[in-house]
Amino acid sequence: MSDLVVLIPGLGYTCERPLLHYAKTLAKEAGFDDIMPLTFKKVDKTGLQGNAEKMKEVYLELFEMAKESLAEVEWEKYDNILFVSKSIGTIVATSYEQLLKASRKDLPPIKHILFTPLEQTFLFPGVIGIAFIGTSDPWSDTSKVISLSENKNIPIHVYEGANHSLETGNTFKDLEIITDVLNICKDFLS
Repeated sequence: MSDLVVLIPGLGYTCERPLLHYAKTLAKEAGFDDIMPLTFKKVDKTGLQGNAEKMKEVYLELFEMAKESLAEVEWEKYDNILFVSKSIGTIVATSYEQLLKASRKDLPPIKHILFTPLEQTFLFPGVIGIAFIGTSDPWSDTSKVISLSENKNIPIHVYEGANHSLETGNTFKDLEIITDVLNICKDFLS
């Protein structure tokens, strides 16, 4: 038996960017054997921000891409499954967990690391994980995301002045933030 990490990026934040890259490295160090980074093909992001209908269209497109990428995974062979996701990928991750739970009886535990989740991430019941968001995230109503996360008993870590990439524009402050994020993730994986 082994453990699986599925990395689900956002639209402009690939699995090679710092949050997802270092989370993958931490998972390897914690003993996760199989790492599956997803890559989404380009989608039309025009008019996406603040447009619920367009957001739903893009989400559905990404969800179908994730289903296709993950179709051959033998979920039951794993002892633990971890979804590490970013932005709209957090919605894909939590909704994909619901699909798995509905279609399989003997699933191992599933946990989530949710980087800069969107409000729709919290629509799904039974999600176990941790979340991270910045107070200057232009893609989220930060106070609403914090409230939704807390209502779902998902600890959320908030970074003052950080944007949708959990960055502030100050290199050393950004390094402090990512170090803190990674320490929290390491504890979560222990």
